[in-house]
Amino acid sequence: MNVTNSIIKFVSSLAQKKYRDKEGCFVAEGTKCVRDTWQHFDCRMIIATQNWYDTFGNSSHLGKLYIANRGQMQRMSQFATTSEVIAVYNIPQPDLEPKAEQDGLNIVLDGIQDPGNLGTIIRLADWYGIRNIFCSKQTVDVYNHKVVQATMGAISRVKVTYCDLEALMSESSLPVYGTTLDGDNIYSTELASSAFVVFGNEGNGMSERLKSLATKNLCIPSGTANGEGSESLNVSIAAAITISEFCRNRLK
Repeated sequence: MNVTNSIIKFVSSLAQKKYRDKEGCFVAEGTKCVRDTWQHFDCRMIIATQNWYDTFGNSSHLGKLYIANRGQMQRMSQFATTSEVIAVYNIPQPDLEPKAEQDGLNIVLDGIQDPGNLGTIIRLADWYGIRNIFCSKQTVDVYNHKVVQATMGAISRVKVTYCDLEALMSESSLPVYGTTLDGDNIYSTELASSAFVVFGNEGNGMSERLKSLATKNLCIPSGTANGEGSESLNVSIAAAITISEFCRNRLK
């Protein structure tokens, strides 16, 4: 089937969260992203150039496949460089009662705003085998196209749940580790192998309500003398160092 103007308008609208919520679907774009995700989500449609389909397509796409030319792909693309394939997936239904992983780490994100940061943290979780990320309602939408792209396919393997973080952690027996600039040195602190690890907003850090739930606050000490140098780390870099240290301690 050939793509139509109504489909082009529909796919373009999914750049906005209000239309993703209304339609219950999101977009994955580009060969790697689509091929890494199409077996893990309920696919509503795939739009591709004929050249892409001839190279990568298969019979399972028939009935959901729409062929478009480069100009039409450009009208739907959410990136500066136009891709040859766009997949539209149905958004999975959220759990009514989210549950933490009791034997392992659970990442908690409190108001993360940058799509690249969220996507990178999801990819980080996938690397370390962490399957649960819990987000506050103020955290950027996981189905934002920049988040989806930044995960490099990890969105299909890591479960991201938006919920009441205070209730989630209050009802669990797991320890809660906050990340702050005035916490205990992470390199000299004994770390639990199963826990919640909380990362706060890029500018304001953890909210006061979550700070009050922390069993212990951790910091990554600066290697510079007299407080010279950068005043803080990017949250996705801080998450990488922190999670790496938890995993290193677990392996010991």
